[in-house]
Amino acid sequence: MIKKPELLAPAGDLIKLKTAIDYGADAVYIGGKAFSLRVASDNFSYDEMKEGLEYAHSRGKKVYVALNIIAHNRDFENLKEYLKSLEELQVDGVIVADLGIMSFIKKYAPSLHIHVSTQASITNYETVGFYKEALGATRVVLARELSFEEIKEIKNSYPDLEIECFVHGAMCISYSGRCLLSNYMTGRNSNEGDCAQSCRWKYHLMEEKRPGEFMPVYEDDRGTFIFNSKDICMIEHIDKLVEAGISSFKIEGRVKSEYYVATVVKAYRDAIDDYFSGKPFNPQLKEELKKISHRQYTTGFYFGKPDNTAQVYTTNSYVRNYELIGTVVDYIEETKEVVIEQRNRFFKGDELEILMPDVPFIKITASKIINEDNEEIDVAPHPQMKVRIPCEVKIPTGSFVRKEKLL
Repeated sequence: MIKKPELLAPAGDLIKLKTAIDYGADAVYIGGKAFSLRVASDNFSYDEMKEGLEYAHSRGKKVYVALNIIAHNRDFENLKEYLKSLEELQVDGVIVADLGIMSFIKKYAPSLHIHVSTQASITNYETVGFYKEALGATRVVLARELSFEEIKEIKNSYPDLEIECFVHGAMCISYSGRCLLSNYMTGRNSNEGDCAQSCRWKYHLMEEKRPGEFMPVYEDDRGTFIFNSKDICMIEHIDKLVEAGISSFKIEGRVKSEYYVATVVKAYRDAIDDYFSGKPFNPQLKEELKKISHRQYTTGFYFGKPDNTAQVYTTNSYVRNYELIGTVVDYIEETKEVVIEQRNRFFKGDELEILMPDVPFIKITASKIINEDNEEIDVAPHPQMKVRIPCEVKIPTGSFVRKEKLL
């Protein structure tokens, strides 16, 4: 019997960790205040990590901690103490790219399970064997540049080793994050967690013997974004991901919002559960993934090397057809009203969608908007103001309220 794969979600802070678990993630990956490749996310203090682990473990879920920097000598000064704290917290695994850090873990924190990061750019079974046999890795996060056939070969070579692959989110134009553009152009080192995403900028081509003469490599008169990859989306191919032997389906996005995490996790949770229940793929789940801020979607390298259709040449902006207008903070049963903390302005008469854990989203109309002074208003214009809207369905706290943007 095929084991149901793990759904692994990003968690840039404690709120996102709880959101991911509430909306169906089997595990989350997080970063501490050091040694993690996402300085743009809030990351976790020791106390936050402890609370997050308690929240996850009490619900039968797992937490992995990223230790995926490419280390310099100075990085080892406080590493032993940090590893001991992770052992004490009983984290379920550490995500590591650097061989020195892996060796350090074997010496000083041998109880920690090593997951080899995608930063290690693993693309073949010989490298997988080295990490497993020489360094005791229990899981490898394969490079994004592999096809289904290559993944199957690796899994067949080491059937008892867990294979983790990215199935959704931003794609790096460089080999699984090994980018020099950011460091060279801005001084921000991508391999120390501070990538400036230089690949998303607008570029022109200049030949060295023609200084100042910019070559016409653009789609229109604004230029071209020649390094700008589409986002990967594999929700329509759960069957092939399972057949390839992938143990963990990983969602990218530790710096994304809790609404993004909730929407993507819920869609993939439903798709995985549907597949294992024998149900056909529900196209509405792909539509759900179009309701978050995203770039156009691609299947990456899974079906072979991508062609020019995997890039976006005309813009580096996101597709934003829906906007989050608030989160649910209470439901008043006596009056059948949902209480919303506003994030973006909305109006009386707007059709709203409410995203909840475990059940399909519902649509309601804002027939009334009532403010905290019990006054009816026509618009909720102020961020974080609390308003009440009539709603016959009891809505759980933490649900997200969105609306379609008028184009």
